[in-house]
Amino acid sequence: MKKLTILSAAVIMALGAPAALAKVSQADADTLGTTLTPLGGEKAANADGSIPAWDGGITKPVAGYTKGMHHPDPFPEDKILFTITNANKAQYAEFLTPGQNKLLELYPDTYKMNVYQTRRSASVPQYVYDATKKNAVNAELVSQGNGISGATIGVPFPIPATGLEVIWNHILRYRGVDVETYRSQAAPTSSGSYTLVENAEEIRFEYTRPDITLDKLKETNTLFYFKQVVTQPARLAGTALLVKETMDQEALPRQAWTYNTGQRRVRKAPNVAFDTPGTVSDGLRTTDDFDMFNGSPSRYNWELVGKKEVYIPYNDYKLHSDKLKYDQILKPGHINPEYARYEKHRVWEVKATLKDGMRHIYKSRVFYIDEDSWQVSLTDMYDNRDELYRVGVAHTINYYDALTNWSTLEVFHDLQSRRYLAMGLDNEGRMYNFDASLSESNFTPDALRRAGIR
Repeated sequence: MKKLTILSAAVIMALGAPAALAKVSQADADTLGTTLTPLGGEKAANADGSIPAWDGGITKPVAGYTKGMHHPDPFPEDKILFTITNANKAQYAEFLTPGQNKLLELYPDTYKMNVYQTRRSASVPQYVYDATKKNAVNAELVSQGNGISGATIGVPFPIPATGLEVIWNHILRYRGVDVETYRSQAAPTSSGSYTLVENAEEIRFEYTRPDITLDKLKETNTLFYFKQVVTQPARLAGTALLVKETMDQEALPRQAWTYNTGQRRVRKAPNVAFDTPGTVSDGLRTTDDFDMFNGSPSRYNWELVGKKEVYIPYNDYKLHSDKLKYDQILKPGHINPEYARYEKHRVWEVKATLKDGMRHIYKSRVFYIDEDSWQVSLTDMYDNRDELYRVGVAHTINYYDALTNWSTLEVFHDLQSRRYLAMGLDNEGRMYNFDASLSESNFTPDALRRAGIR
């Protein structure tokens, strides 16, 4: 896979910097918005022009869009440039990850990657760009990397020095302020049959609130609140989860509660973290696989490998469309590749290796993080034998009503069982509400109990 020369001198030096380094100079911060994008990506095109220069991304909804709609494709005229299959993958090897190669190999007759021209569509509101520039000279890792300080609203480390800083950028990337989502998931069997699990979710992002202050974040030690209630199928309806994610997880680890419909009780759930199986996932993902990675990074050593050009899912508006039915997407072995769009983008490669004395079903993980949005696009997970175990794929769009680049579908492939979990299906459901008004009272154990009772 092709490794890139980083244009920013600060980034070049950072690749060899010690883990303690965090803040950058004002001179380096001033490259944000000039040679670098406001979030820290390389603004210029690549050498052959296959990755264009970033020009601000999508900054307004497409014509005809109204709130509540599924998002029409801003690039409906784009055509497939070429298709990568198991038969021709050697031609594109430098731009493919081990996980992508393995999926092509496992499903040689049905799995493929349709590659389109690159559209650097990622964008966020201006106040997030402004905060990111301030964070660059103030943000620090604390508690042995298990928390941050000196940052609000924006990306904390837009010119990263370590892999741990990059993963914190993913955790804290902008995804709105108060958001209601209505998402479904399915884990098809080898024959392709599945049971749809529907979830209603509420997320209150404390970290990205426009009026948040450093003092308030320090006082509350809260990054976000998350509540999830299963609404279908009937046998699971009312199962509920509440999470308070903390800014310094050494001072106060993640707080979580669950509501069980059989017992009709709310219980604290300290095990909702790390490699505990994800909610109704058929054991096909871990809790910290959600959103490609979430929670405390404390069990791993994080290595910043560098930057690469990789074909990653991007602008997957076709896969997002309400014109599709779930049966058209969910197929045996993998989702229908006809609806997935891949583009060449620059990504940060970060390797996480389990610390001595720590436990996790993934001995190591490799993350590929989009330079323009800090969204983890792909992840390869390895087991205790150092064999590729699972592959995660995040199909993203720019939700241009909110200006956030976020997944519309996350797919976790278990290579051993040859099954997969598709999370975030919304084609037949309601669209996300980025204008929700959620108070802290929505996120209490009592509120969880009320939400779970059916």
